[in-house]
Amino acid sequence: MGLFSRLFGSSKRDVPAAKTTEPVEYKGYLIYQESLEEGGQYRIAGRITKEIEGELKTHQFIRSDVLSSESDANEFMLKKAQMFIDQMGEDIF
Repeated sequence: MGLFSRLFGSSKRDVPAAKTTEPVEYKGYLIYQESLEEGGQYRIAGRITKEIEGELKTHQFIRSDVLSSESDANEFMLKKAQMFIDQMGEDIF
């Protein structure tokens, strides 16, 4: 195995599998809770999607907040997304 392969990895088995996130439906929108791991903490992040006139619209966001557990970060993201939908409606997109 070469030096670069040992340092950076060379096989697909070294790449972590992408997480599959089940969306939460809220008032016709789909909310994807996708917190990001950073140094042992989790940054609040996710997507809000909705089909409008046959086109899938997506709003992705990453907040500056970090929490100690992934489930807490995802729960906080869900609450923030619901509040955002209530305040902005389709103007999100």
